[in-house]
Amino acid sequence: MHQISVIIVNYNVRYFLEQALHSVMRTTRNLDAEVWVVDNNSVDGSMEMVKSLFPSVKCIENKENLGFSKANNQAIRNSNSRYILLLNPDTVLQDDTLEKCITFMDGHPGAGGLGVRMIDGKGHFLPESKRGLPSPAVAFYKITGLSAIFSKSKTFGKYHLRFLDENSVHKVDVLSGAFMLLRSETLEKTGLLDEDFFMYGEDIDLSYRTTKAGYHNYYFPDTTIIHYKGESTKKRSANYVKVFYNAMVLFARKHYSSSVAGRLNIFIQLAIYLRASLALVYRAVNAAFLPVLDFLLMYAGYFAITRYWEEYNKYVKGFYPETYFTLHIPAYILLVLFCIYLSGGYDKPLSVRRIVRGAAVGALINFSAYAFLPKSLQFSRAILLLGCAWSMAAPLLLRLVLNFLKTGKPQLSEAGAYRIALVAGPAESQHIEGLLTRSMVKMDAITRVSPDETRPEGFAGGLEQIAEVVDIFKINLVIFSASDVASADIMKVMSRLSDKSVHFKIVPEGSQYVIGSNSKDEKGELFTLDLSFTIENLEIRRKKRIFDMGAAGLFILLSPVLALSHNGRLLLKNGIKVVFGRETWVSYSGRPNTEFLPKIKPGCLFPAMVYKNPELESVVNLAYARDYHVYLDFQTIWCFLFRKNRQTLT
Repeated sequence: MHQISVIIVNYNVRYFLEQALHSVMRTTRNLDAEVWVVDNNSVDGSMEMVKSLFPSVKCIENKENLGFSKANNQAIRNSNSRYILLLNPDTVLQDDTLEKCITFMDGHPGAGGLGVRMIDGKGHFLPESKRGLPSPAVAFYKITGLSAIFSKSKTFGKYHLRFLDENSVHKVDVLSGAFMLLRSETLEKTGLLDEDFFMYGEDIDLSYRTTKAGYHNYYFPDTTIIHYKGESTKKRSANYVKVFYNAMVLFARKHYSSSVAGRLNIFIQLAIYLRASLALVYRAVNAAFLPVLDFLLMYAGYFAITRYWEEYNKYVKGFYPETYFTLHIPAYILLVLFCIYLSGGYDKPLSVRRIVRGAAVGALINFSAYAFLPKSLQFSRAILLLGCAWSMAAPLLLRLVLNFLKTGKPQLSEAGAYRIALVAGPAESQHIEGLLTRSMVKMDAITRVSPDETRPEGFAGGLEQIAEVVDIFKINLVIFSASDVASADIMKVMSRLSDKSVHFKIVPEGSQYVIGSNSKDEKGELFTLDLSFTIENLEIRRKKRIFDMGAAGLFILLSPVLALSHNGRLLLKNGIKVVFGRETWVSYSGRPNTEFLPKIKPGCLFPAMVYKNPELESVVNLAYARDYHVYLDFQTIWCFLFRKNRQTLT
């Protein structure tokens, strides 16, 4: 029998999994341990990586996504150890994490489960490291937001137990499934994870059954791990809210009376709709914020120019009609804003070139259209010229002011190039700098920091001086080499600098990527040489949308011809959905799992339709997202129209 079995369920997070396994191998080097990876039908090469780099790891490869509970249970049933550790793939352990945890569990025979102190990718403490049981009252406080408002209250703050010291050992009700250390004998009494929970809630359920069986769950802060979070779901999305709260409903139905569960279900359904509505409103307001301010500022400029023209231009007799202010000027401005949007002027990071280019194109179109207007509607070319010039300057002036108010610096872009502190030895420093250069990361400066007390030539200081380096060199990104810096030291630095505006990344041993995440709500970021999705680029998405609209217009013109064929009629039928943005002409096939790919609208056609082999669908979906070009959409439509295909239009 082994001391411990480490079980990781993976779903399309190859790079985070590799980093997690490196840390697991280090923390188990003095233990009799077995490591399991259960893969839920990933298509990102996860299992090929595991077999190549970690041959001692035992693998279970599922042909579908079975969810968290079923996948963990598969490995638990095949394991043979005193302790079972359920571990998320987006975690990093310290070198002595498991030794400390096992020592504690050995000294506390009444402990059925154990969780540890967790921090996110920016060094902030994760409150879900210690949680209370979601009783109806506790769930109500969380749903209504009272737990967040009165987080330190022993009444309202029971969900995350913020009133308990995060640096002291405590008995708690609920452990986090991201790091859940369990006795095998406990699982024999409680049973395995409840497979009715697909994702979320299974850790709450198992923790509750552990305490019901007479054991204690402990929060153990003597070791810290990184939990990046957000790699499988976006935690602010409506879908996450629905899945998470429905898991609470399932828990209530299982452990509470039907009347209590029914009342809780009503509250939770209201919470789902409320949070989903707030998420939609937030996204809408966030997307419209800059364009609305641009419109108002441009309109103020046009208004001032027009009034000045009326008062002081001797060739102007009288005043311009009200329709000039209510229709003509807004039309001029909206056209310019639309061109700025198409040009990428609202993308991040800010690009002066894109804004000016969009405004210039809008001005050109305005002048061209103006020439075709009836004389009665041609009010003033001079005002239009001055207004278009103002439309180019106004967005830049607005961003300058907003960034000054936010950062105190008179700069156009809030987030410029990275100023990097690179914590690594001389050899790894060269390797990482080369990686960043080849990955085309925008850098302003790189300051080298030695991983120990030595200061080789070209290094600003040692690891103990990292805070001074950050302040003096205005660092906004710290990159650690996992080969040269112990994980415990990395986490100490992250915690020390967590109150500063600094991001953190880690380069795993021997890897060709830099990995990290800025908060528990943000998806992890990669600087890598071999994985990027072209279709994530906003400019590429705009080109795809323009192609959709152009193709729809062409199909309408050719409708007499297309109507002669069955496939042509199907295209015309789906064209309405494309025009109104409900669908795109070409998207992923829905049959293979595509959750890890960048989100795009459902498609009328699939790139896999070019091929006859259905086994290629997953590969083609991945290639489509990674290497997207408008020509791929054209090729798919062409093949649908002029070749006999196995698939039919959706």
